[in-house]
Amino acid sequence: MTTGPFGTATGPIDKKKDGSMRIPKRPTTTLPLAGMASFALALTAMPSLACTGIILTSGDAGVVPARTLEFGFDMDSDVIAVPAGTKITTLALNPDLSGFTYTTKYGFVGLNALNKPVTLDGMNEKGLYFGSFYLPGEAVFGTATPENADHVISSEEVGNWILGNFSSVEELRAALPGLEVVGTNIPQIGGVAPLHYSVVDASGAAIVIEYTAAGLRIFDNTVHVITNSPTYDWHMTNLRNYIGLNPDNSAPISVDGQTLAGFGQGTGMFGLPGDFSPPSRFVRATAFVATTDHGKTSDEAVFRAFHILNTFDIPKGSVREAGKDGTQDFTVWTSAADTKKGVYFFKSYQSQQIESVTVAEALEGLDAVATTPMDRTLSVVNITGDLKNK
Repeated sequence: MTTGPFGTATGPIDKKKDGSMRIPKRPTTTLPLAGMASFALALTAMPSLACTGIILTSGDAGVVPARTLEFGFDMDSDVIAVPAGTKITTLALNPDLSGFTYTTKYGFVGLNALNKPVTLDGMNEKGLYFGSFYLPGEAVFGTATPENADHVISSEEVGNWILGNFSSVEELRAALPGLEVVGTNIPQIGGVAPLHYSVVDASGAAIVIEYTAAGLRIFDNTVHVITNSPTYDWHMTNLRNYIGLNPDNSAPISVDGQTLAGFGQGTGMFGLPGDFSPPSRFVRATAFVATTDHGKTSDEAVFRAFHILNTFDIPKGSVREAGKDGTQDFTVWTSAADTKKGVYFFKSYQSQQIESVTVAEALEGLDAVATTPMDRTLSVVNITGDLKNK
């Protein structure tokens, strides 16, 4: 037995014959959010978070949201399973005011941060997917007061609330105006977690939720892509600069009798931005989602989503803050959710081995919050012996 991040004993972590993880049951039914200060401090102290999210739809109507998470250090994310019936109290970081307590209607599985019980990315038992993405310089939240304490939540707590209470985008859209999302100030850094959110349900309905100076805005995610700042509507306007992109190679042209042909493959996508800035990643992701074959089945869509997101991997050192000790963003982990089959997939920077959790199976009989670590060990299969004489 080992002591987990919730301060209680956990059972040994093992894997099933099919390679999926078995999450141990835990002896407590309450989700404590004490200790969240270190999470919010780390999240808001980072200068950038270069995440990219996409949504693929397979031929059998499978819907697969997938994303990368980039950060300046390893987030120590664990896999977290939260069963229905878990009690959660909001405003855990506010030293002067408590929020409201709710009991989760649905169980969910996802990835947390810094071993804390807060879900950055995940899917619930109804196939509702949630992902949080950085929105620096744009996110504006309210302030917690005694008057709004009965319907207030801090920006880093939104994932648990959405996954624990809603089964569809339609339900969530109706409930959002009644929720006050606030920024919990961290004195050491004088800031909050500037997030916006992607939500996708099993029907394929998809929205981007943003809190800015304009207030709450809910965008239909029509191009099935999300990155970071600026806001979603700005990115949609910027796409008009790239309407000439085409997956078909350009045909040769004649200039004053001279035939000019492209150098090789990919001429139709010439001009596709390749840098790691949020606008460029938004354009590149939109181009890939719009032109690639999503697959006949949701299994194929998951496989292809990981391949697309491989092109957004940020190796250490290529994105960094200026200076000797500048922060270096890198792809900490990548995830995908098969909302049709209820399977959540992920891989870490260190491992690259895709792991999975079947949500319903993980939650079956679970009467308390459970966690298990992601695989962070690089495995290499040596096939030298296969080349020897038999």
